[in-house]
Amino acid sequence: MIELRRLHRFFGSTRAVNDISFEIEKGQVFGFIGPNGAGKTTSMRILATLDLPSYGDAFVDGFSAVNDAERVKRRLGFMPDAFGTYPDVNCREYLDFFARAYGLVGRERMKACQHVMGFTGLDVLATKPINGLSKGMKQRLCLGRALVHDPSVLILDEPAAGLDPRARIELREMIRELAVDGKTVMISSHILTELAEICDCVGIVERGELLAVGSVAEMESRLAKSASMRVTVLDRAPQVAEWITSNNPDCKVKVKVIGNAIDFELPMDQRSQAKLLRGLIEAGFDVASFGVVDRNLEEVFLNVTKGRVQ
Repeated sequence: MIELRRLHRFFGSTRAVNDISFEIEKGQVFGFIGPNGAGKTTSMRILATLDLPSYGDAFVDGFSAVNDAERVKRRLGFMPDAFGTYPDVNCREYLDFFARAYGLVGRERMKACQHVMGFTGLDVLATKPINGLSKGMKQRLCLGRALVHDPSVLILDEPAAGLDPRARIELREMIRELAVDGKTVMISSHILTELAEICDCVGIVERGELLAVGSVAEMESRLAKSASMRVTVLDRAPQVAEWITSNNPDCKVKVKVIGNAIDFELPMDQRSQAKLLRGLIEAGFDVASFGVVDRNLEEVFLNVTKGRVQ
């Protein structure tokens, strides 16, 4: 449903987007992450037909954002990181204006606006002026504007920025519901823990270049040379940590003790892990749990990126 094909965008000597290519399948939620200035918003603006690439192309549902912009606009809803509001306009009027802009008329337009307000929870605020809305309600309204013409693809640029925890949770639930309904969602955010919960796959960019793409688990398996381990014991955690350090030459980093838990790293192979567990039990330690600790998206991001800016 979304494809970036050898996409480039230059601003003078700055390569904001530098040869990015990837695909997003129908119904997927794709997380687009990277530091500030990495090229995320520029790529999204090109997909939304708001900017032109220096060369390369971007496709939505098979149509070029460069050569078939009108067809792309009909299939795509774009939610920017900031959107303008109009004075003396309420929520219903705001959505009705954009429904008219998309060519919806009569009963079809009324039905579309009512559906969007119901989905976003704005129906109880239909007559409230936009300037009186909270940040979370304004984000819902912006999402409603992107949905009013029932697009098959959604591009969401930092939709959770500035939201309180409840508003972020509710937004996350709405995004997953949209994906279940078959919509393809591309979302950028700096809140990586939340992206990991809703995204089927992610793409990591830095200085305009795509560094990695795939699920968090896939990237971890490709990038990691060791496994993060955690042993929980009933007592004597410092002695267990000392035993691991002195009896396990394969241990890659300093052992860390947190209460009755001991964190450390081992080679990825299960034979080394089984050998360590057997040794702990034979040494007389009361092991309550033993296993691999999954790395989160933040750790993968830090491993992939180098902190470069442009």
